[in-house]
Amino acid sequence: MLVLLPPSEGKAPSAGGAPLKLEGLSLPALTGAREAVIGELVELCAGDEDKAREVLGLSEGLRGEVAKNAELLTAGARPAGQVYTGVLYDSLDLATLETAAKQRAARSLLVFSGLWGAVRVTDRIPSYRCSMGVKLPGVGALGTHWRTPMASALPEAAGDGLVLDLRSSAYTAAWKPKGEVAGRTATVRVLHAPTRKVVSHFNKATKGRIVRSLLSAGIAPKGPAELVEALRDLGYVVEVEPPTGAGAGAGAGAGKAWTLDVLVTEVH
Repeated sequence: MLVLLPPSEGKAPSAGGAPLKLEGLSLPALTGAREAVIGELVELCAGDEDKAREVLGLSEGLRGEVAKNAELLTAGARPAGQVYTGVLYDSLDLATLETAAKQRAARSLLVFSGLWGAVRVTDRIPSYRCSMGVKLPGVGALGTHWRTPMASALPEAAGDGLVLDLRSSAYTAAWKPKGEVAGRTATVRVLHAPTRKVVSHFNKATKGRIVRSLLSAGIAPKGPAELVEALRDLGYVVEVEPPTGAGAGAGAGAGKAWTLDVLVTEVH
């Protein structure tokens, strides 16, 4: 099972110790594209601060994020699972998982990023600020920049199992599953049951809880149909309309992803 997560806007400060080693990150096929983005971002943020804030869409109150980006190559790095914060990651709470569940997280979780493309939670990165919606002067729109390298790297990372896509819309621009991989991909929406609307807090917190539940229980569904059963067994209320012609098999419905609606009333 491969779980695709969005990053968090807020991030823990960079740690002391060894700086980033690009060659040490997972998905080495993305290294060239990473070098291009990080080089452009560091140059931008080490120059005209006001221009950098404008390009990155940062308010005056976030001026310090520009200086943080300028030091990306020298700042101390820490595991990505410790860098990303916010509602989803608070609910996932990687630090308190049991050892076996942490090992599953290391194998299955992939966090999408405007700067790195995608990283595993064990990859060591510095704190940064660069969303997928950014358009850098030399590289261009990051969603477009990542499409070509992702098209080869992600199907390999997905293997032959389920792809559970929990990304926000901005990050789906970098890679959309196609063909046989799409047929075993499930995208999840979290809806407030009384209104059938997406509410940000419910959405993020529940996605974090879903991933934690699957990791803790050691459940690795082979396809979307098995995921629906697993989530219902874990106590979630799930509605699903499979793609036309999709059956229960892992490769059924090739070319079309499943959409699962998880209904919640409140999150504690």
